[in-house]
Amino acid sequence: MIHTQIAAVISSALKGLLSEHEVLQLLETPKQEQHGDVAFPCFTLAKHFRKSPAIIADELKVEVTSDLILKAEVAGGYVNFFVNQDKATEQILTSVLAEQDSYGSQPIKDEKIVIDYSSPNIAKPFSMGHLRSTVIGQSLAYLSEKNGYEVIRINYIGDWGTQFGKLITAYRMWGDEALIKKEPIKELLELYVRFHEQAKSDDSLNDDARAAFKALEEGNQEAKALWSWFREESLKEFETYYDLLGIQFDSNMGEAFYNDKMQPVVQELEQKNLLTVSDGAYVVELENLPPCLITKKDGATLYATRDLTAALYRQQTFKPVKTFYVVGHEQTLHFQQVFHVLKKMGHEWAESLEHIGFGMMLVDGSKMSTRQGKVVLLADVLAEAIKTAERNMGEKYDNQIDKRSVATQIGVGAVIFNDLKNLRTHDLDFSLEQMLSFEGNTGPYVQYTHARISSILEKGDYHEEPSTPYPLGATAWPAVKLLDQFPAIVQKSYEQADPSMVAKYSLQLARAFNKYYAHSKILGEDEGLQTRLAFSHAVSLVLKESLRLLGIAAPERM
Repeated sequence: MIHTQIAAVISSALKGLLSEHEVLQLLETPKQEQHGDVAFPCFTLAKHFRKSPAIIADELKVEVTSDLILKAEVAGGYVNFFVNQDKATEQILTSVLAEQDSYGSQPIKDEKIVIDYSSPNIAKPFSMGHLRSTVIGQSLAYLSEKNGYEVIRINYIGDWGTQFGKLITAYRMWGDEALIKKEPIKELLELYVRFHEQAKSDDSLNDDARAAFKALEEGNQEAKALWSWFREESLKEFETYYDLLGIQFDSNMGEAFYNDKMQPVVQELEQKNLLTVSDGAYVVELENLPPCLITKKDGATLYATRDLTAALYRQQTFKPVKTFYVVGHEQTLHFQQVFHVLKKMGHEWAESLEHIGFGMMLVDGSKMSTRQGKVVLLADVLAEAIKTAERNMGEKYDNQIDKRSVATQIGVGAVIFNDLKNLRTHDLDFSLEQMLSFEGNTGPYVQYTHARISSILEKGDYHEEPSTPYPLGATAWPAVKLLDQFPAIVQKSYEQADPSMVAKYSLQLARAFNKYYAHSKILGEDEGLQTRLAFSHAVSLVLKESLRLLGIAAPERM
């Protein structure tokens, strides 16, 4: 709001040389309070006016006037604007309190975005390695909706491919039906790991696995029955984690769904003369990229075949304006190839496909590996997080709440926030101690701030009724400015597909309010009480919405 209004008066003073939007992109927030609230750099104007930025700034300072601007100063080619805090505060609080949960939302666009995320492999445990795609994708879905889009959430389950030939082979050789019925995922993981250990010295196992998968593709009844069993047991277990994380999908159609839809795609590639034979396999040659493998020598399909088919199906079914693939950086080349093949097929909408890559979750500095049995299970981490939250609440928790329920919200929130506060492109070293820390830059700190405000509002008997504005004082101003920045943060976080912006913002806002709380008697019985409570309520609304955009609950009591 502040930036938008100042951008308008600068654009007017420049007589349209720069549009309001162009000015808005140039505006900065000074790092130090003594340099004002908003800064406009004049360097881009030097060529047009043929003057130094400092001279342009001096001249512009006189032209830019508004009842929102208290004063303007020039410093090194910048015009630094100091805002009328009382007037700006009234405008910002009025906007937040009027819009409530909708504050920061963009207009509905009547356009769809498909987001492909989480996508664990069946017959394998849900490890911490799957957490990143799951929580980044979920947050990106919320951010897309906040920016006006309808979102189709797709859990593209890994339920097809040669790994199932390996699992079927392992079950036939060493499987125990009773044990698998008792602990399906644990036993299936052990079979999978055992297969890879044995295959190191017996390569014939890999031949058996390829034959088993080929039989599965061709509809072999025994292979299909085993595959269905493995899939059903896996989905049951996955659902328990999704319930804890508060995640629901619009579609769980995995790779197997496209098994009978791939042949027309291969035929289309052939009809368009895009297929060539390489060592008996069919590939599509690509410019500046390795060839994209479509079918193996034995005719078996691959990830690329299924992803091409899935992309075509989704475009025809949902007609999205964008499709996001939230998958680790290690698949960058794969998606470059798939997108390039679609473009060669003549599908212009392939330009709207985007790979949202992210760094790996590392254990002792190396990647998790199901084959080697080197995994950290999400179930264990969530259980420990909830237990830690319950222990930290101790005997001092509010007895009006369900302790276990709130501990679950805090523990799960701590795990999600620990991931999302980091830039998604960075690798993360798994640290249970850091993940479960409830002090510092953590989700529980933001949740606790929200709960503290809820308690203040209850004690102050706050009712959302208009009251005569009263000056809040300088200690509230940093938090008020942050409230003003929320819509821009929401938009930028979506545009850069980076939930960490919202996470870091929520920490800043929580710190700013707690600093205000430490220096102000909010519940003091004077004429400014209702304004202080209204301000506190505005902060709680934005904190709660920030947490929601990260997929985290905001308890009212802790």
